[in-house]
Amino acid sequence: MPLEREPLSSGTALSSLADKVDALVGNEVFANVRFECPGYWLESGVKYRAEILFVVQVDLWPNRMFVVTIETYHDAWLTMDTRDREQPEIYAQNAPRLTAALKELAALFGSAPIPGDPNRHATPTEFGFEDPRIEGFAYDDSWGTFEVPGRAGLLERRIPASEDEYEGITDHPVRYFTIQRDGQTLGYLWASTGDEAAGYEPRTALGEVAFEAGAQWLLRLREAHAKGMSALAALSWAAQTSPPADAGLPAEDAPRESPSLDALQELSGRY
Repeated sequence: MPLEREPLSSGTALSSLADKVDALVGNEVFANVRFECPGYWLESGVKYRAEILFVVQVDLWPNRMFVVTIETYHDAWLTMDTRDREQPEIYAQNAPRLTAALKELAALFGSAPIPGDPNRHATPTEFGFEDPRIEGFAYDDSWGTFEVPGRAGLLERRIPASEDEYEGITDHPVRYFTIQRDGQTLGYLWASTGDEAAGYEPRTALGEVAFEAGAQWLLRLREAHAKGMSALAALSWAAQTSPPADAGLPAEDAPRESPSLDALQELSGRY
């Protein structure tokens, strides 16, 4: 559903839906009306775009009763990022923007927001998040413990199981191609320089599109593995014989090098 500039005013998609709900007979509920909202966060004065910065969910009942839930998919509002590192400058640039937006919503609805439950990264408050530096995180490396395996799981569920796989982790430096489509970076196709590991790191900020493209590149790597290619040979072969156009194309003529897979995952997860 399109999120219009004044979504609650007469004649908008959300208002029309509310009218339909009002016309229902009985105690039915029309739930899970969700808007995926792109947006920007600031870092060193530079704007970076995330395709899903917030998700707004509206649950509607008859008689114009409703609950609005707001989810954020970025750590720019936190004093420590999801890699457990302090980021006071990023927090100072972005947290006031979130607070201002929440206060505007409170004025619109005539009620302050109710904070959600805390998680391993943050404890929500009425108009922002608590500072986790006082007690620290529950895990020393929540990014490596949860987020990276979680992204890999989302990719793997998009393709059939197979034994034609390169190793998915390495301690060696990696070479990689930046995969782009229509000027947007979808992710990074990589291979290890020291062992038989290769894979694809989706650009988290782009959302589902990055994972859909990544599944195509992983299938191409499987094809190379079945042909008996080394990981580095598979990287070059996959870049030269691209999958369907919607999966994007390599942005470079020759691969770049990253000192570690962790550094490349950091790049894909933040920008």
